[in-house]
Amino acid sequence: MDQWIRGPIGVGAHLRVTRPGCRTALVVVPTMAAGTRLLDLVPLLETDHRVQILFTVPHDTDSWYGVEEFVRAQHGLVLPWHQAIQHRFDLVLTASHRHLAELRGPILLVSHGAGALKSYRFSRKAGATAAPATGLDRELLTYRGRILPSVLALGTEAERDAVRDLCPEVLSRADVTGDICLDRMRASAFRRQQYRDRLGVGSDQHLVTISSTWSTDSVFGQLPKLGRSVCDALASNRYAVAAVLHPLVWTVHGKRQVAAWFSSCVRAGLLLIPPDAGWQATMIASDWVIGDHGSTTAYAAAIGCPVTVAAHPGDALREGSLGDLVRRGAPGLRHDQPLVDQVGRAVEARDQVAAAVSAAITSRPDAAAAALRKAMYRLMELSEPREPAEPAVLPAPVPWQSGA
Repeated sequence: MDQWIRGPIGVGAHLRVTRPGCRTALVVVPTMAAGTRLLDLVPLLETDHRVQILFTVPHDTDSWYGVEEFVRAQHGLVLPWHQAIQHRFDLVLTASHRHLAELRGPILLVSHGAGALKSYRFSRKAGATAAPATGLDRELLTYRGRILPSVLALGTEAERDAVRDLCPEVLSRADVTGDICLDRMRASAFRRQQYRDRLGVGSDQHLVTISSTWSTDSVFGQLPKLGRSVCDALASNRYAVAAVLHPLVWTVHGKRQVAAWFSSCVRAGLLLIPPDAGWQATMIASDWVIGDHGSTTAYAAAIGCPVTVAAHPGDALREGSLGDLVRRGAPGLRHDQPLVDQVGRAVEARDQVAAAVSAAITSRPDAAAAALRKAMYRLMELSEPREPAEPAVLPAPVPWQSGA
């Protein structure tokens, strides 16, 4: 028998709660990538005594491994999915198009990565006859004629223009709020030295971070031995090396397997960053990122870190997308040249790449916290707190430990 949580919602809740009359906000976490993005938003609400935050992990025939473990590690109140979809909430926060039609309450939909427009030209779920797809297509934002999000939070005016072309009926609900992840990284830049200290990077060392998205055309998919090669090529007294992998790499293959694949690198000194333990802080701490077309590489470029591109899917990238901007602006990794000789080209291209990529991520730099909080309180029909809305400072990164 499916169990229900005796929590602050449902029949008899008024007999259980200590804080009466709270608005309820449900955080829907179908994937770890969506969860990490939503954790950028939750601090904007959770200190308010008038608001109760709840979490849920959708369960269906294709659920992702490890997501519930990730959510429970946040120590929030986790509702079973079958209970969550039977209740109407005052606010629903989601960073995924999955399960939107099953949720009850005003939905605020944000992108789970850098930009709402995907870098791939085609959906990876589609076959060879697929039409070009984005994250703003009608079939993702509507269901049987019903508009799903009450607020569609976008990063840029260009994304709003795309909504006008792809799904004009949603345009009135599209709000250019900027990018909370990038703003949070910028607001945490003052802690760069603390992040480096936590990673064990010496004052006379440069931190080189390998950044890989998921899929077979990613850095780790194409160059699985790159981590060890970088560790071997760089003198340990002058360089520290870290690796940041997309959450789906860990989810699909399992923590034990990923740790085993990187075990020789870790023994050689590589700092392997788990997906829930500080990728943003690691990018802030980095002096050079060797990456691909994924969001983590784009965010590193946007905050001004020199970037070298080691892998990309070629013609599968949508022209003008974030992945395409990084590929075209940053130098490519040369396997016929010493690694230490290649950082200079990345430094030379840094400012131009940073300007292009940051503009493609946000049209509202440093304004996302205020815009998103305003939208959330409007949906909950509550007055905003008096104190200014500010992005939460990022915690320090925690590298993977052998035996963890």
